[in-house]
Amino acid sequence: MSLYKTAIQNMRLVNAYNEMMETESRGVANRVVDLERRVLEQGDELVCLKATLAEALRRINILEGSRLAHQIVTTPVQARNGGHATTPTNAPVLKRPTSYSASRTDLNRKSYAGSSLPQRRAIHYQSTGSLHSDSQSSSSVSPVPSPSPRATPQPLSKRPPLVSPSQTTTLHKRWSSTGDFNQHINMQSKFSTKSFLNLYMKPSTTSSSNIKHGTRDVSYNEDDQTLKMYLRGRPVILHAPTDIADSFDLTKVSTAPSERLKLDWAYGYRGRDCRSNLYLLPTGEMVYFVAAVVVLYNVEEQNQRHYLGHTDDVKSLAIHPNKLLVATGQCAGHDKRDARPHIRIWNSVSLHTQAIIGVNEFNVSVCCISFSKADGGSLLLAVDEAQDHMISVWDWQKGENGHKITETKCSVDTVVAAEFHPLDRNNIVTCGKNHIAFWTLDAGGTLYKRMGIFESRDKPKFVLSVAFLQSGDVITGDSNGNLAIWGRGTNTVQKFIKNVHEGGIFSICVTKDGSVITGGGKDGKLVQFDPNLSKNREEITIEKHFGGVRVVSEGRGSQLLLGTTRNCILVGTVGLAFQPIVLGHADELWALAAHPSVPQFATAGQDKLLQMWDSMSHSILWSKDIGEQAHSIAFSSDGCVVVVGCLDGQWLVFDTQSREFLGKYKDGDEPIQTITFSPDGNLLAVGSRDNNIYIYQVSEQYRFSRIGKCLGHSSFITHIDWAEDNQSLRSNSGDYELLYWNATTCRQIVQSSTMKDIKWATNTCTLSFGTVGIWPENADGTDVNACCTNSVDTLMATGDDFGKIKLYSYPVSQPKSLNHVYGGHSSHVTNVTFIHDDSRLVSVGGKDTSVLQWTVS
Repeated sequence: MSLYKTAIQNMRLVNAYNEMMETESRGVANRVVDLERRVLEQGDELVCLKATLAEALRRINILEGSRLAHQIVTTPVQARNGGHATTPTNAPVLKRPTSYSASRTDLNRKSYAGSSLPQRRAIHYQSTGSLHSDSQSSSSVSPVPSPSPRATPQPLSKRPPLVSPSQTTTLHKRWSSTGDFNQHINMQSKFSTKSFLNLYMKPSTTSSSNIKHGTRDVSYNEDDQTLKMYLRGRPVILHAPTDIADSFDLTKVSTAPSERLKLDWAYGYRGRDCRSNLYLLPTGEMVYFVAAVVVLYNVEEQNQRHYLGHTDDVKSLAIHPNKLLVATGQCAGHDKRDARPHIRIWNSVSLHTQAIIGVNEFNVSVCCISFSKADGGSLLLAVDEAQDHMISVWDWQKGENGHKITETKCSVDTVVAAEFHPLDRNNIVTCGKNHIAFWTLDAGGTLYKRMGIFESRDKPKFVLSVAFLQSGDVITGDSNGNLAIWGRGTNTVQKFIKNVHEGGIFSICVTKDGSVITGGGKDGKLVQFDPNLSKNREEITIEKHFGGVRVVSEGRGSQLLLGTTRNCILVGTVGLAFQPIVLGHADELWALAAHPSVPQFATAGQDKLLQMWDSMSHSILWSKDIGEQAHSIAFSSDGCVVVVGCLDGQWLVFDTQSREFLGKYKDGDEPIQTITFSPDGNLLAVGSRDNNIYIYQVSEQYRFSRIGKCLGHSSFITHIDWAEDNQSLRSNSGDYELLYWNATTCRQIVQSSTMKDIKWATNTCTLSFGTVGIWPENADGTDVNACCTNSVDTLMATGDDFGKIKLYSYPVSQPKSLNHVYGGHSSHVTNVTFIHDDSRLVSVGGKDTSVLQWTVS
């Protein structure tokens, strides 16, 4: 009996113990869940703290880097999108001023009257770096917010003057010379050992070709006082001016100027063919790219900083989960040594390079990159835009240049997107032409692929975009305008929503509250779904002249950032209108001219847009669709009209204040290569691809009557300069000729020696005695596209086929002339010009469509 009672008592004790353990287990589980929740919350708090610290560091860097604060008056101006140009029956009569300066120097003494809207004061901070300074970065500040460039500005009767900012000294930049002087000064930097430029330097070699090129075989005849150089084996004879002819020495080396350039502002955005390249950083800056420049733009402060570590077109961009690091991938460039495709990982606060990945691993370009999310960003995914579209995964923090974990063939077809899954570790999704693939990276570093199955649904030609719902499901948009939801961890469609857009869905954005927003590339629509993807949805259509939607990303608060296919960036919400904050050109760009008396410049491109820019406020004053593809542009000497040369032989005249179309003229059927007014504004020279120069008389009402045409060139006209006497011309052609003309008689001046001492109003001819040194030793005659001098003829800037801008002391008559070299463009630099007061230089890239503005100091 006692044993039975003991057993009962033991059973009760055991049950009590079990109940106590169960209770304790539940308590432990609840505490673990609570701890996990707190860890997540603290993780979010850490990200916020890092963002706050990043913003503080950025501001400290700006304050420390600023050498001098400038107070200026600026002009917020708005522009509008004009219609197609047509010849008006009653064109407005615009009279030229009866008094104006016939001298370029006098023109430059005019005070800037500013733009035609109210102005406010602001502080300007100088740039903190540039491409050839210690830090591969630059920054600049604009005093006013960007305008809405398609709106018409309201003119005022009185314009307050602008005070130009003072010039300040800059960090020393790398310089190099032409000829035998290709020496590079080492840049002392924390990350100089990781610099891509320093990793693969090799001594220059001399071409073994028998064809004579450039200044390698230059010679000087002291008896005739002529210099002979060769371009593509063709001799070019240049007469030395009298004041230096007797003492000219070929062996003398011309020094580089004391002035430097610093990138001040990058206009434009690359949305026409790139995706997932627009994000908002915790610092309040948008990050995006154009040409070889990655731009960090704070709209509220009107400040730009620039990461300039790349050597050619940037094609992809990704943000690390910590929101501080940025990865950008580039394509292969002109220089096989310095422009290999690779990925650069850099700090968005300091702009210092952290790692350079895949220097010898990619063949064409890095078209897609993504950081892993579930493990905190330790891995980096990349896709090479080569024939086999190789996909690779990198441990980017291992070693100097990262460690490639694995690589395999992704698809024979185009790949447009590749992303790590945000919740499932080591899971990857890629999509593109005729496919969507789900990848798994195993512990051994092997990638396994499962193709997406559409089952009975129509398989689209392209899967264009991919995103992840908060549940972990994958959502994709295709070229038919449909959405597909793929179950988490599966490769089958769970839900299918048809006809969301008319045409392809280029971008999908899942917001913090779970809403899904899709952007249409063809219909220009934004469609917003609730988190359940129900039929209740909001829509808004973007104005057609901005282009289709290329990228949708979250901005401040409820705002959205939109990148468009016509290289614009807009900001707004689906319920309200979107306003442009970045505008640019959308097609090849050659036409560039500076206003003769105010800090403005005009550009025109093959996208049929004529745009007027204010270099002080970094904004577009107005934009007009002229209905024709443009190639050249010129201001009248008083700045009242602008003339645009087109590809079909037409040239159009516009009033710079009212934007009114004043007239249309035509000279042949070939492109108008160059167009320029005489210094006094009474004559106009039009250089055509049909080998002729057409001379026009200009009336007071800006009516043009042809005097004649200059015949004698055996190839197309490339550059024209007027002499200060308003009577003489010199011109270059495509077959490396330098000819002189009497403009009033349209006769060639055969005795070129009589022109050696003429003073020229402009110096845009790339082939003259004063530009001998701008040609490399092995130049083939097409390497240098444009050149110009400042108003006092002490500096010359050039733009070449290698995406470089060079700054020389003028004249550049020594074959060996040292210079400062600057990058930023990824295509041919097609044109350069100084602003009227010489404080800035503007350059345009051909196919990269970018406009870069540089300060001269």
